[in-house]
Amino acid sequence: MNALTERRSVPGPAGALACAIDLPPAGTPARGLAVLCHPHPLHGGTLDNKVVQTLARAAVQCGWRAVRFNFRGVGGSGGTWDAGRGEIDDALAVVAQFRAAGEPLVLGGFSFGGYVATQAARHLAEAGTPAERLVLVGPAVVNFEAAAVPPDTLVVHGEADDVVPLSAVLDWARPQSLPVTVLPGAGHFFHGLLPQLRQIAVGALAARAA
Repeated sequence: MNALTERRSVPGPAGALACAIDLPPAGTPARGLAVLCHPHPLHGGTLDNKVVQTLARAAVQCGWRAVRFNFRGVGGSGGTWDAGRGEIDDALAVVAQFRAAGEPLVLGGFSFGGYVATQAARHLAEAGTPAERLVLVGPAVVNFEAAAVPPDTLVVHGEADDVVPLSAVLDWARPQSLPVTVLPGAGHFFHGLLPQLRQIAVGALAARAA
């Protein structure tokens, strides 16, 4: 993401997982850990995806250590695609590697990564170590079974998303009475609108951290 980004691998359930770690600016109060999940591995998704980087920038601006990682079989991570099952285990392994005991956690994800974040959050809640906040951008609620999420989850979706239709996200959110922030005119990848997406994420994370 920048010259100060640390890149290293950590053990994962199917092999090493390549990670990128960004720290808040010097002097910024530390808030906790943000683990961010990238889009579909079979469609070019990696930890360097622009939307995921945008979420990382928002997190570090608000005082969170941001960790992006490649799912199994992607860019230096061991293993092979597991149809969304093992990828949840990958996310949980990254959380376990980087989260200090009792440390506040933000889980975030874009597209397929949003689905993974919902399921990882469910597992953590069931284990008694829940995430403090979820941030989901264009979450893949079609083709994958996104879990129900807490009512304070930030969900941002593009009005013109042609990969995950807005109507599908609303159908998923409606039974949960979950608000959805819709960015007018935005497609799935938020081309030309990443600064607006970053500000939405900063608003949510800064408010939570205050």
